Amino acid sequence: MSDTEDFKVGERGTGLPEITQFEPSPFKKGRPPEPLHFEVNIVAEAHERQKKSGVVQVNIPGFSPAKLYCDEQKPVGDDTAPPPLAYFSAGIAFCLLTHLSDILTARKIDITSMKIEQRIRFKTNLSTMRELGYPTEGACEGIESHVLIDSPEDAATVQKLLEEAEGACMAHFALRNPLPWMTRLVHNGVELEKREGVGPEERGAAL
Repeated sequence: MSDTEDFKVGERGTGLPEITQFEPSPFKKGRPPEPLHFEVNIVAEAHERQKKSGVVQVNIPGFSPAKLYCDEQKPVGDDTAPPPLAYFSAGIAFCLLTHLSDILTARKIDITSMKIEQRIRFKTNLSTMRELGYPTEGACEGIESHVLIDSPEDAATVQKLLEEAEGACMAHFALRNPLPWMTRLVHNGVELEKREGVGPEERGAAL
């Protein structure tokens, strides 16, 4: 833990992310049965040592922009904010809980209590190989989501609730399916490279 009380997660943003490299898509209301398409945009910035901050915005009307803070543990950081993987992991659990809560409300399912206990395993050679001159590599090795529901409803109703919520959860979809990805490197305003593909990146591949 930090030696001081200076530990911050975030606050409501005072302005939208200042995007310069792409044009954020305007929000368009979906017409049933067509799905609603939306996006989440963020501008993240590095500060001293391992401190980072970012302004993130869901482009659906009604969502305020949020300013989030990020750091790493001592001695590489100062432990003033959660690390990146804490946000990643929390987002997965919170997203599934959002859909569970939405569906049980719409279906009028009686729930006494509901929570998720989640474990995500990662690996990295950051602390062992970098000092020897090797490239830093990391990976996600797996995720466990334990959904704990107390309810007077029958087991079949609760099972259907989870099945529908998993199908609706966009975070869980991203975990389970290959997705298009793209990374650009811009150095002093000049694009040096652009890599893209679908699914897991092949290390060192430049497309």
